[in-house]
Amino acid sequence: MTVLELLLVAIGGGVGAALRFVLDGVVRTRVTGFPLGTLVINVSGSLVLGLVTGLGESGTFAAPVVAVVGTGMMGGYTTFSTASVETVQLLRTGKTRLAVLNGLGMLVVSVGAAALGLWLGRNS
Repeated sequence: MTVLELLLVAIGGGVGAALRFVLDGVVRTRVTGFPLGTLVINVSGSLVLGLVTGLGESGTFAAPVVAVVGTGMMGGYTTFSTASVETVQLLRTGKTRLAVLNGLGMLVVSVGAAALGLWLGRNS
């Protein structure tokens, strides 16, 4: 990896984090009681990362593009730690069903989205 690639991955991470911040804020103004923003972010990020990775595996995207968009941007965009904290907060407030839905649902749907993205990328 070159210094330029490292810098571009870092910039991609910052762009992804900013996108996450904005999208989560927009969703939070419309939906309360359930961390839907984090769910949307993690599922869409898993889909995009799968797609970018698949496009890299098929030779459509070069390795530096996969690094910048996948590792950088989607790494900054998605957030497992926030999802974990929000699940614990739901548990602590007695919202056990929502906590289970959030924790397990996000995992299952995100993995499914990643698999779909990989398939789409490899077969495009």
